[in-house]
Amino acid sequence: MLKRRKAIVAAAALLAAACSSAPAVEPPPRPTLDRFYQQQISWGSCAGFEGTEEAEVPMECARVTVPIDYADPDGDTAQIALSRMRARGAKIGSVVTNPGGPGGPGLIMPAALAASPLADRFDVIGMDVRGLGASTPRLDCQDSEQLAVERQLLGFSNAWGEIDQIEEEHEDFATSCVQRSGLDLVAHVGTVDVARDLDVVRAALGDEKLTYFGVSYGTRLGSTYAELFPTRVRAMVLDGGIDPARNIDDSVVDGAAFQRAFEAYSADCAKSPDCPLGTDPARATEAFRALLKTLREPAVLLDPDKLGYSDVLSITINALYHPRFWPELTKVLGIVRRGESFPFEEGSFSPGGENGDYVHKAVLCLEDARVTDRAVATDLERRYRAAGPIFDPGELPAEIPLDVCAFWPVPPNTQPHQISAPGLPKTVVVATTGDPATHYQGGANLAKALGAALLTYEGFQHGAVFDGVPCIDEPVMKYLNELVAPPDTRCVKPG
Repeated sequence: MLKRRKAIVAAAALLAAACSSAPAVEPPPRPTLDRFYQQQISWGSCAGFEGTEEAEVPMECARVTVPIDYADPDGDTAQIALSRMRARGAKIGSVVTNPGGPGGPGLIMPAALAASPLADRFDVIGMDVRGLGASTPRLDCQDSEQLAVERQLLGFSNAWGEIDQIEEEHEDFATSCVQRSGLDLVAHVGTVDVARDLDVVRAALGDEKLTYFGVSYGTRLGSTYAELFPTRVRAMVLDGGIDPARNIDDSVVDGAAFQRAFEAYSADCAKSPDCPLGTDPARATEAFRALLKTLREPAVLLDPDKLGYSDVLSITINALYHPRFWPELTKVLGIVRRGESFPFEEGSFSPGGENGDYVHKAVLCLEDARVTDRAVATDLERRYRAAGPIFDPGELPAEIPLDVCAFWPVPPNTQPHQISAPGLPKTVVVATTGDPATHYQGGANLAKALGAALLTYEGFQHGAVFDGVPCIDEPVMKYLNELVAPPDTRCVKPG
């Protein structure tokens, strides 16, 4: 499999060498992006737009054309899928949204925000980023059957083969993304290119300046846009902010944040005598690890009707995003404790779309600092488990395999850094003190980097805007409607 990767890299190198060694000729006219910025959007039915099938509010859909490589606007193009929910009242403009991920489904966002005050004065725009969902071409990697097997074996590869074999499988995955999707798309699926797409979308919508609402990874997209196009921002609300100087996936910090959220959940669960983790919150982490240990037998891992270790861990992580999911998590842990089969078709936490997973991995590989040394990878894993004991299965090999990103066939195109956005108007960052996915300090650092107003919400959830918290929603809407930025504020949900 290494040979295939080398062949791909070699082909790219030969192409570059051929271009650089060409005889000197009169350079052609520099291509421009005018045709992309001047296009008109043709809104129509959302039929056939993946991800909009269950929308319960009227939406329109369309596609906007962008270059796959902005350095080569005359080359291949991509179609970015958009959805729109029209403003209920007198329209100020459009607000483009992003749900996070990377790879979160964007077209459903207008429907998700239908009950929010955002929809009163703005056309709410959803967007499947390049490579995702209804946008074309789609990023595609290994097939569904392979992915289903890996879902059950995730986290236990050492029990199923030597490290070299595992790393070869990871390399196979990386190679499959190029073979199925093309080197150009794989190389240009990152945040910088998506931010450039966002500017084309802004122009196609007819807005002189961008109004934007992004959550989680959507804050990285927003801060990237602000850095690239600071004078084209009208207003920007970033909820659950990611520190621009850190990896999107900062495992050690994230492990600690999820551990704190788990402890808040287990304290709440312990109030009930039926809590599957027991009634002593101090022993909940130990009880959780013991429960998951029962799922590590091969017979359980390969039983399609039973939840495996990685399933329960994923369900737990998802449920810790918001207290409204805690009762469902308690039900799932009860099913596991009783050894019952799990009704996947009815489960609230069934695995998501594969394509979003591919985009997620591709963006991390293009933008997070890569680990290519097994000793460094093993040390990071050790620190991750120490920060978040719920993620510790109980033993750590002397070495762990390098992950997929170590074999990614495209070099990183950006890295975590301190951003600068001169000319950026006042923006708003919202950060939650007990956010499990994007820790509070990361949001505070983002606000400082952008010179933004910081709204702090005290609670254990991921994101706080449009979640029924008046002391967050009211200043956010005053800012979006009137461009009056709030002072830095700290608040709690009433009641």
